[in-house]
Amino acid sequence: MTLPLSESIISAEAAYTSGVYPKRQVAIVRGEGALLWDADGRMYIDCVGGQGAANLGHAHPAIVAAIREQAERLISCPEIFYNDQRAAYLTELAAALPFAARIFLCNSGAEAIEGAIKIARLKTRRTGIVAAVRGFHGRTMGALSATFEPKYREPFMPLVPGFSHVPYNNVAAIESAVTGETAAVLLEPVQGEGGVHPALPGYLQEVERICCERGALLIIDEVQTGFGRTGALFAIEHHGIAPALLCLAKSIAGGLPMGAIAINTVLGPLPPASHGTTFGGSPLVCAAARAALRTLRDEDLPRQAAEKGAYFLERLSALRLPRVRAVRGQGLLIGIELKERVQPFLVALMERGVLALPAGPNVLRLLPPLVITHEQINAVIAAIAEVLA
Repeated sequence: MTLPLSESIISAEAAYTSGVYPKRQVAIVRGEGALLWDADGRMYIDCVGGQGAANLGHAHPAIVAAIREQAERLISCPEIFYNDQRAAYLTELAAALPFAARIFLCNSGAEAIEGAIKIARLKTRRTGIVAAVRGFHGRTMGALSATFEPKYREPFMPLVPGFSHVPYNNVAAIESAVTGETAAVLLEPVQGEGGVHPALPGYLQEVERICCERGALLIIDEVQTGFGRTGALFAIEHHGIAPALLCLAKSIAGGLPMGAIAINTVLGPLPPASHGTTFGGSPLVCAAARAALRTLRDEDLPRQAAEKGAYFLERLSALRLPRVRAVRGQGLLIGIELKERVQPFLVALMERGVLALPAGPNVLRLLPPLVITHEQINAVIAAIAEVLA
């Protein structure tokens, strides 16, 4: 007996996959804009958005064209050589980040965080890193040491020493934690994985002040919030800060794996051979990243994220569903805090053609591509209203 195509794909992958991912019983094979299709032809509205990597949507023509053209010319070129696409992208990204004099290109958000921790210790000759309760920065050993959630940390103890965690949005806690041994404070402008908690007005400015006064570096993790997600090209624009180090990834290259560390002018260049990566800044991903940055501007996607996000939040709040404790977010990074566990509702939404994420045990997180239409937003709201009623 021949299995349906989705079941065949699921069976083949389940036989060999590592086991670390709690997989949903759907086989996605195609995407366009904010829509995805499974192997059996069923359509879904995507509010997972590649876990934040698909800000421009799926199969955006500008990204597809850039990848195709560059793949025919040159795919790999390590940074021991100069390259035209890398030179152009560094110039264009630096222009979007006026505080940054140097940029280190890598392959992921966790890798960007690891590099930033190393740079902070190198530049300050200190070891302490202060991060936040509910913060999430990745699963490699340094990034995991900065991540708060015990279930991620405890199986791998002991972690990298020198890390501490303080309550988020609490200036007094930062005042107490930052000492002469502190190399850096590491924060997200919106805590995504930790429940979708935006920074309060003035909080990050105060943290920046404390860091400057005490010789510590401020590292801002914009892996999830960067490239239009919060309604500005970068979330630091909402707060008027210029961090020592800014970590970027996810949507930086239109869906291809890439990360970056923007290094503030005051820090200067890094010593030769103090860090490195084989695939960082390859011509292929730089070409895609150039197209992504250009498209974000050409289509005014940060503004769209601000307007669509405000509409989403207003409509969700107006539902006044009894299972909902709070609705919060910034731009198209939205969290619905429930009074019960979220997992059953993720399954129920998938059955109704909407893919969404958790953010902790009881928060429903929405990360749709910024190109999502109002019609699609209304369909998502209707599905949420139905499953949470």
